[in-house]
Amino acid sequence: MSTTQSERLRELLEPLVSSQGLDLEEIAVDSVGRKRVLRVVVDSETGADLDRIADVSRALSAKLDETNVMGEGAYDLEVGTPGAERELKEHRHYVRAVDRLVRFQLAEGGDLVARILTVDDEGVELEVPGVKGRKATTRRLGFGDIDKARVQVEFNRKDKQDEKDMKEEEEA
Repeated sequence: MSTTQSERLRELLEPLVSSQGLDLEEIAVDSVGRKRVLRVVVDSETGADLDRIADVSRALSAKLDETNVMGEGAYDLEVGTPGAERELKEHRHYVRAVDRLVRFQLAEGGDLVARILTVDDEGVELEVPGVKGRKATTRRLGFGDIDKARVQVEFNRKDKQDEKDMKEEEEA
């Protein structure tokens, strides 16, 4: 997708997405055989459920039909969320990932997998899991120390409420 088309699409679609209480995260136009697919990725502080995605999809479709920004050829519109293993690019992405496990590719080289505890304007405070029975430690990373960061899927993690419930049962 040309930068010009990308910019025109963002200028056209971002106000509609924002009016639905969502952030426009990404726009991509891909060719799939003879068809083109316009993929729009949205998110918010509280997530985006299927109803909100359907509402924004209808609004975007209507707006695109009014304009010629996609040209005359046929295309499919796909609206979705970043997914479970989203890449963290913006400050707001890190804020939304507090208490999540993240794989960091460090600017100095190497990887680090840690849980985000807090986020401020300069970087993140992390909990690095202990290895071989050792306790977890905390570490601070500035945003300049991070090349890439991606949320990791956790299948066996108990959330804080589960831990609190278990502790209360043990005490009773």
